[in-house]
Amino acid sequence: MLLELATRRRVLFVGGKGGVGKTTVAAATALQQARTGRRVLLISTDPAHNLGHLWNRSIGSNIVRLAAGLDGMELDPDETVRQHLDEVGAALRRLMPPHLAGEVDKHMALSRDAPGMHEAALLERIADTLIQGLADYDLLVFDTAPSGHTSRLMALPEMMTAWTEGLLQRQERSKRFGDVLRNFGKDDSGLGESVLGQEKADGEDRQQRVRQLLYRRRERFSQLRDVIQDRQRCAFVIVLAAERLPVLETIELQAQLQRSGIEVAGLVVNKRSPADAGAFLAERHAQEQRHLDTLRQALPDLALQQLPLLAEDVIGEAALDAFGERLAVPTKTP
Repeated sequence: MLLELATRRRVLFVGGKGGVGKTTVAAATALQQARTGRRVLLISTDPAHNLGHLWNRSIGSNIVRLAAGLDGMELDPDETVRQHLDEVGAALRRLMPPHLAGEVDKHMALSRDAPGMHEAALLERIADTLIQGLADYDLLVFDTAPSGHTSRLMALPEMMTAWTEGLLQRQERSKRFGDVLRNFGKDDSGLGESVLGQEKADGEDRQQRVRQLLYRRRERFSQLRDVIQDRQRCAFVIVLAAERLPVLETIELQAQLQRSGIEVAGLVVNKRSPADAGAFLAERHAQEQRHLDTLRQALPDLALQQLPLLAEDVIGEAALDAFGERLAVPTKTP
C-alpha cells in the first residue's frame, strides 16, 4: 500500500505519534523509491532528528547523498529561526528609515522566543524546500515531528496565506488613504506637494518593497497549501503501533488533518506482534487486535498496512533495504 502511494505521488508526508517508527518507515520508503530509478529527497522536520542515527552518519541542514538516487537533510528548527530572523531583520532595515535600525534589532531579539515563531520559520523553510525540491527531485518524503506538532504545522499554510492576504489588503487601504491625503495637500502653486518632498518618495518606495515582500510570502504559502491539499500530488500517511494511545492519537490526528483540508491516504501499523511465537506474544497479538478493531471502527475506509515486530534494530542502508522489502509484501487488514 505505502509503496504504491509513493509511486503515484510527488510528495509523501509520514506522521504519527513519537516512537512508533516514522523515521524508519519514511527512510525505507524513500530508499525503495530510489531503487526504482526515481530521484528522491528525504527531509526530516522533527526537532529530535533520528535520520543520522538511522543511517549511522552525520546529516545536517544541507542536502547530503545517502544512497544512489537518494539525498537527505534535517531541517533544524533553531537554525531555521536564526536564519529566518536574520533575513527578516535585514529586510526590515532596508525598508525602515535608518534612525529606526535600533528598534528593528530590539524587535528581532524579542521575536526570537515569541509564540509561534519556530512554527512560522519552519513552515517557510518547508515551503522553500518543497518548491525547490519539486523542481529537482521526482519524490519528496517528509519525516515529520510527533502528531501534535505536525497537525499544527499542517494547518499553518492556510492560516498564513489568509494572514498575509489580510496584511496586503490593509497595506493597500493604507496606500489609498495616503494617496487621498497627498492629493488633498496639493494646491495650484504646487507648494503642498513640495512640503513632503523626498520623504514622500522614500516612503512610497518602502511601501512598494513591503508589498513585494508580502506578495512573495503569500505566493510561497499558497504554493505549499496547494500541494499538500492536492490528492494527486501529495499523500499523508500515519504510522502507529497497535496500542491504545497511538490508536486514539491517530484517530485525532486524522480528524485534525481533515479539518485542514488534508486527506490521510493510509495507515501503517508498525511492530505488530506475531501470533505464533509463544503464549505471551499470542496474547499480546490478541490485545493489539482489539485496539486495531477500534481503529477500523473509527476509520473504516482508510487503507491499512501492517509491519511485523523485528528482532533487531534497523540501522544502515542494508537494514533499510530489508525493511523496505517488507513494505512491498501485502498484509491482511484487521
